[in-house]
Amino acid sequence: MGSKALIYKERLKANLRQSERHLERIKIAFTHVNMPLNKETFLGYLENDEKVAFLDQIIYRFSKLQDTLGAKVFKDLMLYFGENVNRPFLDILYDLEKLGYVNVEDWYEFRDLRNEISHNYEDNEKVVINIVNFIWKNLGKFEEIIKKIKEEVCAG
Repeated sequence: MGSKALIYKERLKANLRQSERHLERIKIAFTHVNMPLNKETFLGYLENDEKVAFLDQIIYRFSKLQDTLGAKVFKDLMLYFGENVNRPFLDILYDLEKLGYVNVEDWYEFRDLRNEISHNYEDNEKVVINIVNFIWKNLGKFEEIIKKIKEEVCAG
């Protein structure tokens, strides 16, 4: 393995650890929230600063997790494989899908959700409920991506 590949592998490992921290924080926050979230429960949580903090943690960490994987991990993975990353991100995603690391359709759903989060979501209770429930239902997909990369590329 060349020195560049070793550098990319080490960067990849570091960014995967960062992704795992975000994932772990989300999972911990979910232990403090009754899922699936509904309107009645959500409105009750708005009266409890601690519960609101857990919901904020879930949403914030999801955004960070999606960013870290998309902007860092995927590019480091492609660089490790000796691929050019100076091309459209969609092309990178399709290559990663062919290799079995990610589903492009799922990833665009995650990205769209992350973009929705970056806009002002707090004033719309239905949007917040949908965001939190979506994250809860799809968290396993992020775990699978991280696990596959760790097992196939970073082991050893």
